[in-house]
Amino acid sequence: MSTSVLVINCGSSSIKYALVSERREDRIFGLAENLGSAEARIKGVTVGGAPLELSIPHADHEKALETILERLSHYNPQAIGHRVVHGGTLTKAELLTPEIIERIREATPLAPLHNPAHLVGIDATMRLFPELPQVAVFDTAFHQTMPAHAYRYAVPKFLYTEHNVRRYGFHGTSHAYVSERGSELAGSLKQGGWLTAHLGNGSSTCAIWNGQSVDTSMGLTPLEGIVMGTRSGDVDPSLHSFLASNLGWDVYKIDKMLNKESGLLGLSDNLSNDMRTLIEASEQGNEDATLAIEVFCYRLAKSLAGLSCGLPRLDGLFFTGGIGENSAYIREKTMSYLPHFGFNLNKEQNNSLKRGTEGRIDAGTGPQIWVIPTDEEGRIAKETASVVDHEVNQTTAKKSESTAAIA
Repeated sequence: MSTSVLVINCGSSSIKYALVSERREDRIFGLAENLGSAEARIKGVTVGGAPLELSIPHADHEKALETILERLSHYNPQAIGHRVVHGGTLTKAELLTPEIIERIREATPLAPLHNPAHLVGIDATMRLFPELPQVAVFDTAFHQTMPAHAYRYAVPKFLYTEHNVRRYGFHGTSHAYVSERGSELAGSLKQGGWLTAHLGNGSSTCAIWNGQSVDTSMGLTPLEGIVMGTRSGDVDPSLHSFLASNLGWDVYKIDKMLNKESGLLGLSDNLSNDMRTLIEASEQGNEDATLAIEVFCYRLAKSLAGLSCGLPRLDGLFFTGGIGENSAYIREKTMSYLPHFGFNLNKEQNNSLKRGTEGRIDAGTGPQIWVIPTDEEGRIAKETASVVDHEVNQTTAKKSESTAAIA
């Protein structure tokens, strides 16, 4: 299907959007931010790369979507694709129906910071554009190929069988896109064993064999795994009881601390959750910033080394995400913690890649190392178009069967 797809990604006070067509250079995209406040606005890029900035004071999600869609309506998108963080037990992108929306709602306890915002966006676009096919693309879906020994926790079985307590993984659209694009550039499309590192304010790693996820760092929720901007990543599970017993904290205070006050922000003593700020501060002698960077890179390398256990063979590593794509310093420091795998970083090439450029940064020996800018919106659009295509084909087939039966 030759189609343009409007991709929507709703956060609690923001909406990312992109109108994705066949040519990436024609893409229109932007961000509605500070929703609900007097500073609400839309910033983005429109036709031909022209900048857009539009004030929408006190606009809520629906008003912002209405404004966005009104500006894009003459481009006639054929479908809307929604990024949804947690699909629970759903294993692939799905056409939005009342049943699928209810299952997204049921998965809210597994992603309480994300799914409610996605549901707001879905509800608004369904009301505004009831005639357009709409599809949910789940961050968790790509990881549904993980084997049981990778996704099960060592807790009583009834928690899994009755309450779906297991490891799900996230950033699936990014890991899927980057591994497919990277393996294609390496001359082995969807073949071999690759590690991916999606590094940003939210970060995760993944082990991919022949195009399928076999393990990943995030788990039941996006809190598990490596150090992130404000999320702690892995901590001792008994930390909860320690804080409750010794500081009198309840589970909500602990959860807020681990999700919003930890990670790079916590390690740097509230200096920043932005890696660029921390690197600059570290260069000026800030010891907390230096430690935050060291912990980030060490835990990242440790995760990548552990995930390699899921691969019959290691062909290489892909860096992506805001930090992974732009920070040669973080890439080099991370690789220095992985001397056992035969990686051979080309420092000059590594230093030359930033600001959305892709390329290979190893010296030509050992496992390959690539920087691959992610394209989550493009991947969501591709999966949305595939679901809509399938639905159209199914409807056509049913009509043909009905006509043949009447004849």
